[in-house]
This record gives sequence, structure tokens and C-alpha cells, in this order.
Amino acid sequence: MTEQTNIPVAAPPLAGETVIAGVHHSARPTWKLAETVRFYRDVMGLELIHAISARGWGPEDHPDFIHFFFDGGNDSTLAFFYYLGLEMPPHALPQESWLYRSVHTAWRVETREQLLAWRARFEAHGLDVMQVKHEIIESIYAVDPNGYWVEITWQMRDLGSADADDARMTLEAAILVEEETGAPVQTIDEVWNRKAALVKAHIAGEA
Repeated sequence: MTEQTNIPVAAPPLAGETVIAGVHHSARPTWKLAETVRFYRDVMGLELIHAISARGWGPEDHPDFIHFFFDGGNDSTLAFFYYLGLEMPPHALPQESWLYRSVHTAWRVETREQLLAWRARFEAHGLDVMQVKHEIIESIYAVDPNGYWVEITWQMRDLGSADADDARMTLEAAILVEEETGAPVQTIDEVWNRKAALVKAHIAGEA
């Protein structure tokens, strides 16, 4: 029996008013106002284009804040919340951990030469830079004043239908493992072993 997968390659079509036009902004808190402005304006070269200053709203303990936006290109923005009169809570302290650094923004460049130029720019500003190749992208990483990773990425090739098929089967395999075991996936080998059957079914379906 050919095993059927449940995750479609393409998203279900949206009509009219529900079509997404792209990312407007991503946002995160900062407790270092001047340093953050200088980093994204002077090091990253992003234009400061908007700021919302407001009294606290919503929950009673919500502090007053400044919500400021940098131009991220292609009609997108990167935003920060600066909360007034509020000390950084312990759980928000920057951490030297993969979990803390997983929350980040990756900026696209079109060539490897541009990627290396960004590495030189970061290093000229005294930043430590890590450079990594992973699958179809090569990236450099630096840390902003808040301890957030900033990634500059060069995508080495275009994505195609084979990539979408692979993504679908990878996630389907992980979901099936969790459904069959009743527990979160523990190792990537579990995913790969379960995915093998899905790949075989996919190939058989194309034959």
C-alpha cells in the first residue's frame, strides 16, 4: 500500500481580502536604546523611519513605551520596543545559548562578494563574526547590543519543487513519529527513518 502524506506542497489558496502582502515588521524588546539605534543605523545602515510613543495600554502593569522602526527594505521594517521605567527582567537577559540565539533576523544579499563585504564591515566595527554554510545558504552572524544574533545570508541557488516536496516529507515524517509514539521527536534519526517510507511512496507515485 502506498502511504499518503497529509501536508500539501502548496498552501491552500486565499481569496481577496485574506491574501498576505509580505512581512510588515518583526519586533523585539530592547533595554539599550542608544546602543540599538547606533547599531542598526550606523553599523547596519538602516534608516530610522517611524516611532510610536505611547502610555501603557492593555494590562494594568503595561509600561509606557517607545516603539521604533527601521527600514528593512522591500517595504518591510525591523522594530523594537523600549519600555520606560522598567528594568530588564531576569528571563530577558542575553544568554550564550542556541535557544536564545534562535530568535533572530536574517538579511539577504545577492552575491557571495556582498556577504564577504558585510563580514569586513562588521569586523571593521569591532564585531566578532561567525561564518557558516548550511545546505543552500551561506551566512555570517554577529551579535547586536541586545545579544540578538544578526544574520546576513547569501542563498546559493533558487528553491524549486523538489525542495518543497522534501520539506513536506520532512515535516510529515516528524508529525507521524509524534502521532505514532505519543511523544515529541527525540532524534533526527527517527525523522529520517520515517521519511524514508514517504520518499519511497513519493517516487512510486511519480513512476
